[in-house]
Amino acid sequence: MPVVLALLYVLCHGLVVAFWPGTAGGGSFAFLTAAPLLAAAACLWRAQRDRAALGWRATALALLLWAGGMGFNMVDALSAGRSNITPSASLLLYVLYGVPLVFILARARRERWTISLIDGLMAALLGVLFFVHTQSFADRIDIDDQAMANMQHMFDIQNLCIAAFAVVRWLAGDVPERRAFFRALALYALGYLVVAYYINHYTAEQSFGAYNDLLIDVPFLLLAVLALRQSPVPGRVLHPRLSRLVQAGGPMILPLLLLVVGTLVVDHARPLAVAGFVVATLGFGLRSTLLQIDLLEGQATLDQLARQDGLTGVANRRQFDTVLQAEWNRARRSGTEMALLLVDIDHFKAFNDQHGHPAGDRCLRAVAAVLQATAGRAADSVARYGGEEFAVIVPGSPLSGVLALAERLRMAVEALSLPEGPVSISIGVAYLHPPATASADQLLADADAGLYAAKRAGRNQVTLHARVLDDESGEEGVIDC
Repeated sequence: MPVVLALLYVLCHGLVVAFWPGTAGGGSFAFLTAAPLLAAAACLWRAQRDRAALGWRATALALLLWAGGMGFNMVDALSAGRSNITPSASLLLYVLYGVPLVFILARARRERWTISLIDGLMAALLGVLFFVHTQSFADRIDIDDQAMANMQHMFDIQNLCIAAFAVVRWLAGDVPERRAFFRALALYALGYLVVAYYINHYTAEQSFGAYNDLLIDVPFLLLAVLALRQSPVPGRVLHPRLSRLVQAGGPMILPLLLLVVGTLVVDHARPLAVAGFVVATLGFGLRSTLLQIDLLEGQATLDQLARQDGLTGVANRRQFDTVLQAEWNRARRSGTEMALLLVDIDHFKAFNDQHGHPAGDRCLRAVAAVLQATAGRAADSVARYGGEEFAVIVPGSPLSGVLALAERLRMAVEALSLPEGPVSISIGVAYLHPPATASADQLLADADAGLYAAKRAGRNQVTLHARVLDDESGEEGVIDC
């Protein structure tokens, strides 16, 4: 249906061109202005239903600027060129049309608003510099035969850059919604590039109101059709590394263009050129600094998640293994004692079967919180060992202190008030002094043996399996309590 409506739009435009009296082309101007407005409305409609909303909104803004430029062209044509303001205003809006497009093409996804603000400022200054440079040619059209050609080439470069960047972002897209947006933008930009080149280079001497005006409708109507059709985007995605390269290199577009256009205007607008150089350098440096901060914060979050159990919030098994080995190595060097507690929630499978897994998850979180709060020393480390088992590493504490801690843990869990009823834990305690006589794996095996003995003895109790060194004989002994 959108395709049929687009064809009817072009047909109606052709009929107006054929039968509208006069040479100013007032009726044709109405269609030329309405086409980008319809495309902008379609983009705004799509923005409300799409994850790539910012891209669609930026494109809509660009189309509104272009429509404004055409509106000033209409005023100038209908006033028979008597206005001195409308040509410059029209040129400014045509130049600024590219600013939102370059902004969205340069932008990486999921950036903080301050980085987007920096990119927006660079894009706006780029538009100003481009307008100043293009206006310098427009001012010399009456005295310089080459000025018109230079101005046409500037718009060709603008349109070519937008089309090329859009195609690259389309091919490198890895998110379906963004890939669909950049596909629509790329097809529109390619169509606009071809039409604008033909109009500017081969029909520049003709006034509006000719059949050439129908070509101008085509890219805008194409974009409107693509925005209204929410269909999957076909095609093969580039290698993920290339996609990341495009994402990382995109932010360089704005500062590089600022430097290039600043160089072009340095002869006739030196202060603006210097401003372009400064903003390009500082803007890229500042956005890189902010991006680095985001990356460091994200890395810190990932590091924490890699060490933390997602359900209970205590250390996970991987972190437990790391801390156990580190504490063991430290205790071995210093010759101090070390203990390990393995904690198991009694009859947890039956608890899960009776009350359901959500209740079981709440129980695990509650027990983990109690263990974390009760093992209050900074040196003590609580981890989820696996399933309903937890581990507590207790370095540098005498045996009496370790046993007292284990008993406090047992009593604290027993005192828990859960909606499903009371729960209890069994604790196996392993104790080595000095630890140089065994290994971290042996400590873990002893704690497991103590836990097994506690379960066998009836659960809800603390059982010690300790290894000590006989100072007189130098032989190792085992104490089961």
